[in-house]
Amino acid sequence: MITKKILLLSFATLVLAACGGKEQGIDAIIASKDLKAIQAKRSALQADITKIDAALATLDTTKAAEALVSVAPVQDTVFNHYLEVQGNVDTKENLIVYPQFSGTLVALNVIAGQKVSKGQVLGKIDDGGLGQQVAQLETQLALAKTTFERQKRLWDQKIGSEIQYLQAQTNMLSQQKAVSQVKAQLAKTVITAPFTGVVDEIITEKGSVVAPGQGIVRVVNLNNMYVSTSVPESYIGKLKVGTTVDVELSSLGKTYVGKIRQVANNINPNNRTFSIEVAVPNNENLLRPNQVAKLKIIDYTAKNALVVPTGVIQQDGQNNQFVFVAEQVNGKKGVAKKVVIKTGQSANNYTEILSGLTANELIVTEGAATISEGMKLNF
Repeated sequence: MITKKILLLSFATLVLAACGGKEQGIDAIIASKDLKAIQAKRSALQADITKIDAALATLDTTKAAEALVSVAPVQDTVFNHYLEVQGNVDTKENLIVYPQFSGTLVALNVIAGQKVSKGQVLGKIDDGGLGQQVAQLETQLALAKTTFERQKRLWDQKIGSEIQYLQAQTNMLSQQKAVSQVKAQLAKTVITAPFTGVVDEIITEKGSVVAPGQGIVRVVNLNNMYVSTSVPESYIGKLKVGTTVDVELSSLGKTYVGKIRQVANNINPNNRTFSIEVAVPNNENLLRPNQVAKLKIIDYTAKNALVVPTGVIQQDGQNNQFVFVAEQVNGKKGVAKKVVIKTGQSANNYTEILSGLTANELIVTEGAATISEGMKLNF
């Protein structure tokens, strides 16, 4: 390197001396318009430059050395770009069961972790005598019904008055309504499962006094899981029901394939987003409500796209993006060539190349930061 610098300095000195000391002579030769003299002067200068180039080629060890690099062909493939957003795992069937009647919880028929079916009795509240009232009203209803049927037979035979018939009918209907009302109240003392699932939590123990608004148990169904999130309004029209989505759960180290099942019609004016729901299969029963998930939604696809690893793309002083291509010489090891490129979208550590490269060109993938154009490459 020292020899190279000395040689360059000497050459610069010679050129300056030639330009400075003989500048008038060169001007005179040009002014004379003597073609032969001008050509002779040019040949003499070119001969000096050729000698300098030969010396540089011999002494420039940096350029003569071969840089050890790795190369890879430019891929021609299908390129997908993804919208990545964070969401929460949830289920529509995650519910705390509340009583509809006040009283003492006299029975609790389930334990945490137990599977239950829709309509199954989970517990019972002391009815406070409603059962006895129902029995009394049903006895009165039976009497009213018998009286009405007898009065009806007499009326059909034109015996008795219409008022007696109507009174018997009204009394029977009134007793029927009274029985129905008390039975409805009595039904509220029985706590049932709203859907098929698993008892996830016992909130109130047997023997406690309960009232409407006080939770008894939590029932969860993990068979109908989904991920909810919000996306910018600029994606309206790009996301549709049925669109495939990759759902990554870092807590599980797993990726699930889901589909968009709902797209909101309303835009949130506060952050200009709309919500979507992505149905996710839970075959392994590993998903749980409130887990954090990362959604990768395809929002751009290019067929026969040229792609390169994003890390090999560099930028020069003129803000041009470029890569180094390994040009082969006589089918053997090649030299580095700087190629300015135009890039498109990036995803999964790969970038789409819009111009500058062709398929199967060898690009430098490792060692690109330590080479320069024209350097010999060993790969």
